[in-house]
Amino acid sequence: MFLSFVFSLQLYAQNSQILLADPTIFEENGTYYLYGTKEDHSIPGEGFLVYTSKNLKTWEGPLGKTDGYALKKGDAFGTRGFWAPQVFKQNGHYYMAYTANENIAIASANSPLGPFKNKGKALEATVKQIDPFVFFDDGKVYLYHVRLTAGNRIFVAEMTEDLSAIKPETLKECIAAKETWENTTNAEWPVSEGPTVFRNAETYIMLYSVNDFRNPDYSVGVATAKSPFGPWKKSASNPLISTADIGRNGPGHGDLFKNRNTLYYVLHTHFSQKKVSPRKTAIVKLKFDKKKNVFKLKSHSFQDLKK
Repeated sequence: MFLSFVFSLQLYAQNSQILLADPTIFEENGTYYLYGTKEDHSIPGEGFLVYTSKNLKTWEGPLGKTDGYALKKGDAFGTRGFWAPQVFKQNGHYYMAYTANENIAIASANSPLGPFKNKGKALEATVKQIDPFVFFDDGKVYLYHVRLTAGNRIFVAEMTEDLSAIKPETLKECIAAKETWENTTNAEWPVSEGPTVFRNAETYIMLYSVNDFRNPDYSVGVATAKSPFGPWKKSASNPLISTADIGRNGPGHGDLFKNRNTLYYVLHTHFSQKKVSPRKTAIVKLKFDKKKNVFKLKSHSFQDLKK
């Protein structure tokens, strides 16, 4: 009886854990909407599930308008590899920038729950590209993203106002994994990915992830610049979030969001110390010194996200 009870508790904990990689959280009117890369195949189909919460502690869902999905295959560009969504609101419409078929596309909807749709087109590019982050600044729109060229490298380009394309003449590389902690296996294909950018006064700040996601040393770093195009200076105190900080393998590839005056980073970790996928979704609290443009991880703030 006792062993059966323990097993039931373990099964409940596993089933209640949200399993989304590359997560992002969009907040509106006190409701938090969680999206990410789905690696749990218990629900048929492909696309992006969405969960909601009022308190960041308990989550409901999936609640997307199409079988739990906010964006589902068949409604928009892509047939496989639905990765790394970002949701934002502009001019009264909701948009989702995402990866599919190792291309970047942008879909729109009338609700954060979807259904997000587009005409089945991706942004035109000469190389494979992933991990979009759309950033608005001083009346211009920028696309931070990863190009698969001699490694996963983070680039930026100004976008057209209608979000249908980048301006190729503005394309510029931002970050490549060149430091020891950014490529702990000395891989021939170094990885930097998952950019998130915001502005503090005249300083632009980027959080990014490095190392292959299957590597336990997958971690989050910080870089700053005086322009959306850089040059980007990596923090001397990197990494900001690593296995050593939270006691979980593979923490990274997330997004920043606020709850009142508290700054959070939503991220994924490996499923366990021995198993990478399906990756678990969690949040941590960050401290930010606005005068020094310095981040610090708040101790004991790590929290798995559960239903």
